[in-house]
Amino acid sequence: MTRYSGGCQCGAVRYEVECSLDDPVACNCSRCQKLGSILVFAPREAFRLLTDEAALGEYRFNRKVIRHLFCRTCGIESFAFGELPDGTQMAAVNVNCLDGVEPRSLSPRLVDGRAF
Repeated sequence: MTRYSGGCQCGAVRYEVECSLDDPVACNCSRCQKLGSILVFAPREAFRLLTDEAALGEYRFNRKVIRHLFCRTCGIESFAFGELPDGTQMAAVNVNCLDGVEPRSLSPRLVDGRAF
């Protein structure tokens, strides 16, 4: 695991996360496809929000189990929170929003999120 810093476009949302970039995911669900997200996952306790939660808006869709969080100022969704079937709390981090990472150098695994 490596520690990364990341955030939104305008800087109102900043965080740190310990995660691996070894298995990035490109999902084709109705949200991820339109956002162009490339995701990696980390245990929730490996994610630390550095800015005030008041800077975040929240959107839930479909079964409403994933908290898609976005910057209230610039609208960028740099991470989301959810849980695995066993109840483990997870952070889904948009690799496009990690400082110093070139997402185009990764080979994301395609996931059929439309089927969920």
